[in-house]
Amino acid sequence: MDTAHQWILNLGAQYGVNPYIFGAIYVGAIPFFLLSVGWLIRRARAGRSTVVPTLCAGLCFVSAYLYLAIAGRNIPVWVWIFLAVLVTYGAWSTIRDTRRKIAAAREAEAD
Repeated sequence: MDTAHQWILNLGAQYGVNPYIFGAIYVGAIPFFLLSVGWLIRRARAGRSTVVPTLCAGLCFVSAYLYLAIAGRNIPVWVWIFLAVLVTYGAWSTIRDTRRKIAAAREAEAD
């Protein structure tokens, strides 16, 4: 365990990113992301604009990677490719699930 911890700290030092800050942003953004998605669903069900909640959810979703982009240095290209794939899949999955929840809520209202 100590070897893995030291490896993570060394990676952080090598790339200019504090792994504890990255982890705190990553985990800390989860409740705000979920609240934003809930807000988005409520506004969509009410037929109101979902632009602001969508932007908030998106910002929460990528916040840790924004920290990496701002604070990091010499990040390998493969990391950016991996993160792009991860973010793209996550966005697609979130959009799909949110649309399902909105549709289910509208069906429940119609009944």
